[in-house]
Parts: sequence; structure tokens; C-alpha cells
Amino acid sequence: MDIRKFIKSFGYAIQGIVAVMQEQNMRFHVLSAVVVIIAGTLTGLSVTEWIILVLVMALVIGAEMFNTAIERVVDLASPTIHPLAKQAKDIAAGAVLVFAVASVIIGLLIFLPKWF
Repeated sequence: MDIRKFIKSFGYAIQGIVAVMQEQNMRFHVLSAVVVIIAGTLTGLSVTEWIILVLVMALVIGAEMFNTAIERVVDLASPTIHPLAKQAKDIAAGAVLVFAVASVIIGLLIFLPKWF
């Protein structure tokens, strides 16, 4: 294993994170995660609840990153509007929506019993 290549790969990953942070939806997901972290800290969640929330937040943010990557590749491959290109982008966005809705439901299941 080439340690220089390995370390360099982290730089590429960080560049990807910086690039995706330019997306409005990603900033919304990150802001939502910060709100959940603050609420969880103030609520006094168990370790199990934190594990669930961290996994859910990572899934939503990761899904948004995949969605952005798919959108960029589709835009590169099909600079003009094409029905299949639109479908690919819509499906990727729909996947993020599924994760986001599930995360809201999970958050409500964790927080509501503690607040009421």
C-alpha cells in the first residue's frame, strides 16, 4: 500500500465534501443535523438513540452526496435535456427524499416520547 496515495485520497474526499457543500439541499441537511444534535444534547438521549440518529443523519447526507454526484455525471453526459437524464436525476432526488422522510419519522419516534 502506498501511504502517499492513501493520504492523498483523503484530500480528494475533503474536496468532494467542500464541493457538495455548495449545494443548497446539502446545506439544509447539515443544518438539520446540527439542530438534531443540539436537541439531542438538550434532551439527554441514550447511547442507542444517538447511534440511531448518527446513522440516520449519515444516510441522509450520504444520499445527498450520491444524488449530487449523479446529477453532475448526468449533466456531463447529457448537457441537453433528455427524458432519461431527467428521470435519472429525479430518481436520485427521490431516493434522498425517501431517506429524509424516514429520518423525520425516526426523529419523531425518538424525541416525541421524551418531550410529551
